Amino acid sequence: MRILLVDDDPKLSSIVQRVLAQERIETDLADDGEAGLDLALSGAYDAILLDRLLPKRDGVSVVRALRDEGVDTPVLMLTALGDLDERVHGLDAGADDYLPKPFAFAELLARLRALARRSERPIAPEVVDVGDVRIDLARRTVERAGAPVDLSPKEWSLLELLARHRGQILSRDQMLERVWGFDADPQGNVVDLYIHYLRRKLDRADGPSVIRTVRGAGYALGPG
Repeated sequence: MRILLVDDDPKLSSIVQRVLAQERIETDLADDGEAGLDLALSGAYDAILLDRLLPKRDGVSVVRALRDEGVDTPVLMLTALGDLDERVHGLDAGADDYLPKPFAFAELLARLRALARRSERPIAPEVVDVGDVRIDLARRTVERAGAPVDLSPKEWSLLELLARHRGQILSRDQMLERVWGFDADPQGNVVDLYIHYLRRKLDRADGPSVIRTVRGAGYALGPG
């Protein structure tokens, strides 16, 4: 998971970044609203932690600009302003959740996990074809040249993740976190092992692999 934290308190930002790193969550930092908006517009983040009160551009203005530009990255707004009107104002602007300061890190992590679950929506068609392999995301079935392919639950979960992000390079850490969860061993080779299992079931001996290796970056479904 990759997070953008936009907050002008360097001490808080440093602590949050360290806590998230312990959960294997990568965090980019911005200390004002304009810098935060520039980074957020890339759409490269799984979630955005956005302070309500920021220099140059306030958090409500940032989230409204993101939604106007069609960026639907989940936004968790952080604020010391805890009254109801402030929360409603931020949510109406397009924020997905609110967390008053000061907050417990356990609650922050729980809210991030909830946002990640809610944002897992298909960004690929319901049926994905790669060569003679057909992945039906709605029916949760796989065929190669018209013949059904039996996958274990973890094999399916990994293939589904790649299919929903077809053409996008996913790192081993991203796949490990989303398929095996936060408690998985980042030093293990379980991702590579299951990629091997999938290739053994899906690839033809005389053709390119359905799953492409991108050296130093990770894996992607389909040709480069």
